[in-house]
Amino acid sequence: MLKRATFAGIAMMAALGAFVDAPATAADEINPVEINEWRVPYDGRPRDPFATGGSDVWFVGQQNHYLARLDPATGTFTQTNLNDRSGPHNLIVGKNGIVWYTGNLSGYIGRFDPKTGAIDKIVTEDAGVRDPHTLVFDADESHIWFTAQGSNKVGRLTVATRDFEVIDVPTSRARPYGIAMAPDGTPWIALVGTDKIASVNPETLELTEYEVADGARPRRIAVANDGRVYYVDYRRGYLGRFDPKSGAFHEWALPSGSGSRPYGMAVDDHGRIWLVETGPSPNLFIGFDPAEDKVFSVTAIPSGAGSVRHMHYHAGSVWFGTDAGTIGRAVVAP
Repeated sequence: MLKRATFAGIAMMAALGAFVDAPATAADEINPVEINEWRVPYDGRPRDPFATGGSDVWFVGQQNHYLARLDPATGTFTQTNLNDRSGPHNLIVGKNGIVWYTGNLSGYIGRFDPKTGAIDKIVTEDAGVRDPHTLVFDADESHIWFTAQGSNKVGRLTVATRDFEVIDVPTSRARPYGIAMAPDGTPWIALVGTDKIASVNPETLELTEYEVADGARPRRIAVANDGRVYYVDYRRGYLGRFDPKSGAFHEWALPSGSGSRPYGMAVDDHGRIWLVETGPSPNLFIGFDPAEDKVFSVTAIPSGAGSVRHMHYHAGSVWFGTDAGTIGRAVVAP
């Protein structure tokens, strides 16, 4: 396990037989948080971990086509090979323990039952979606909303019937990417191929686009409990906020400026925004406090990360996968 730690902590972990790399450092760290990383024993770009209420953290191996599970308490990994070349891109886990994932290269959404090992593949190509990308549940988990970057569509899967409803994005090559659910049941989408974000009315399925700023490229998106929408501008190096009630946009330049390349992001129970600058090496884990409208925490990721593509907040921690082959946890709240 890799982590930011005191020398005493490193000695203790070494005595326990844990594998430890020297922590990465950054001259501009501010109020750093504790970050732990577990080296994944499988190749294939581990990404998009999803922590559950138990001891399980699920993730996908995008390049070697697998699902996997980490028990953080023991450091134990288990793997389920998909036996296809689906390029799993993202997963979510329901309250019933069922794992849903996107077969990005093969045009399906997968349903995996850990109790039986059964995998069902719900084909999306018949609905005009060749590349399901990122998934999110609605409040009662009766529907799964998803993006399809290359197909330029947003979709909704009804879990009980496995029927799809598919919405075309009006802007050509908008590349719908990150997606997040608002407290009122509205899905919000980052359109990384253009300078817009979008929302979908869950009753009418009408999609509305909102222009962010000229030249922006929103990549990931998150919605706070107050309904305000946050996004990372991958091209320009900004964190942005949109207030659907007032229609107002605000932006804040990130610490590493235009080279920050912000990517994975999440919002915690306190409404604080967490994101990763993937431009610097090592990548920087950034905390932003909307109450003060400023960055309050900067932490270098021990492994260097390479790139953090998606993050998930659960019970005081933000979980992420890295292109350096690790699953990481940042402890951000008691």
